[in-house]
Amino acid sequence: MDVSTQSHLKTLRDLLTYRLAELRAEVHAAKLARQAASFEASAEVVDRKDEAAGRESAAIDAAQEQRDRDELEEVVAALHRLDVGSYGDCASCGEPIALPRLLVQPSALRCAACQTLREHAAAAARAV
Repeated sequence: MDVSTQSHLKTLRDLLTYRLAELRAEVHAAKLARQAASFEASAEVVDRKDEAAGRESAAIDAAQEQRDRDELEEVVAALHRLDVGSYGDCASCGEPIALPRLLVQPSALRCAACQTLREHAAAAARAV
């Protein structure tokens, strides 16, 4: 890993820990909102437009909650890598992930070059 000082590691751990708390709160709030919406929906009479809008809103909320859950897993994995000493090494090429990338995306699993290759490959596979 190319992070030269313990202060950088502490900063990165703090960023990950803060994001972990944020994500846990967002996932919990989404769960409560979903329960409240379910309760309200069972008590209301709505027309088809309202039903369609409600389904669309629920789908968006579910997608946002899944995105938060996925990021939560990434943050937990990054904290684990910090604990075991493998944090900051690219999972694809093994080279150190640049500190500026880690400061922007502390849970990054790959260096910028490998992540770009992975994204282009995924886009090409979807285009077929």
